[in-house]
Amino acid sequence: MATTRLIPVHVKTGSNTSSAVSGIIDYVENPEKTEDGRLITAYECDPKYADEDFMIAKEEYLIVTGREQGRRDIIAYHLRQSFKPGEITPEEANRIGCELAMRLTKGNHQFVVCTHTDKRHIHNHIIFNSTNISCDRKFKNFFNSSKAIRRISDTLCVENGLSVVENPANKSVTYDKWLGDNRKLSQRDKLRGAIDFALNKKPKDFDAFVDMMKDIGYKAKRGKHIAFIAEGGEIAMRCDTLKGNHTEQAIRDRIAGKAITGSSGGHIADAPASRLQFLIDIENSVKAKNSPGYERWAKVFNLKQMAQSVLLVQESGADSFENLSEKASQESAKFHVIKDKIAANKTRMGEISRLQKSIGTYSRTRDVYVEYRKAGYSKKFYNEHAEEIELHKSAKEAFSSVNGKLPTIAELKKEYAALSAESKILYQEYRPARETMIKWLTAKSNIERILDAKHTDKNKVGERSEQTAADAKRL
Repeated sequence: MATTRLIPVHVKTGSNTSSAVSGIIDYVENPEKTEDGRLITAYECDPKYADEDFMIAKEEYLIVTGREQGRRDIIAYHLRQSFKPGEITPEEANRIGCELAMRLTKGNHQFVVCTHTDKRHIHNHIIFNSTNISCDRKFKNFFNSSKAIRRISDTLCVENGLSVVENPANKSVTYDKWLGDNRKLSQRDKLRGAIDFALNKKPKDFDAFVDMMKDIGYKAKRGKHIAFIAEGGEIAMRCDTLKGNHTEQAIRDRIAGKAITGSSGGHIADAPASRLQFLIDIENSVKAKNSPGYERWAKVFNLKQMAQSVLLVQESGADSFENLSEKASQESAKFHVIKDKIAANKTRMGEISRLQKSIGTYSRTRDVYVEYRKAGYSKKFYNEHAEEIELHKSAKEAFSSVNGKLPTIAELKKEYAALSAESKILYQEYRPARETMIKWLTAKSNIERILDAKHTDKNKVGERSEQTAADAKRL
């Protein structure tokens, strides 16, 4: 079962749109809560740069619609989805969260789904952009949207064999209070959680899984059916009595990486393939030192990333590390040219908007200021028309920054339209260029670490050979 809550995200006093977006995304993508980022999935944006992607869409929205973001506007939505303890795996929860976000937004909005495992109940944080992908509309938080979201979530729970909240509590009651402040997990709930924890460390086979369970505090009792006894406990609990995704056969299937079946019979799809990522520094990782299971998983992860990096280099035809570095530098330069041009266009478009406003203000208040001058700058006339006179002065000061002849409104509109059209094309090139740059910079970093590791190993072999020769001489 799952409870849901939708929270609009606003710009707080003393902050701005960019910092507000990055703040909420940084919180939900916390690697300590998402198993080092493994439980993060993004749609139509890069999870590492989701805040930038959100901001690009908002800047393009301003260009397309001409509507500026007000202080009270909603910049994003934060949807929380919490599951009953012991009923679901983190991978399942992440997939269901993605499906919830997709059905709610109909695939029209960028979103990031982050599954947190730091609490006793697994829960999703879903952040989706209020601006749609086409950058011409915003998500409308319609009346009774919370009920609609709960209905979608309940449907997904039923489809995946999870229980459903039959009598939802009042929205002012938190999930923990709804469960009961003093409620304790049953021994079976704790065993399910331990099994999920061990499986998340990617054991290579069933025996390795049993060893991980022993490290966690559960001793295996083998027979016709496998059972586990908690440390200090007396009763052995058979896995087959746990049902669902925690039976012995389901555990073996999950270790083998096969699609497993929920209690309703519906298949759970495999996790989406990950993109090329940086290697994990296992030697300096505190988590790897404290968790043998995580260390094994990290080694497998690094091998996969190394293979992807080498394959990318081979397909590109780069026959040396220098060529690889040059390719990465070229892609980085291409991206920054596009990025700088977008920034320059944005700055100039802002100047044009302010200049247009100043010209309009100057024209509207010109007659009043002429009368004020004819009146000999009379204090009485000024007191009667102070607002118009000050606006006229401010508009006139804005013209002082213009070099040469002051452009007409028609000329400014033409220039603004040209910059807007160019920016739309640049925005379309921005994301692919950045993804390509990141891919090559990641490959370069990974290959560099591979070469450094080989060089270090050779040095160690040389040192050992020299030491052996020295020992032989002494003998």
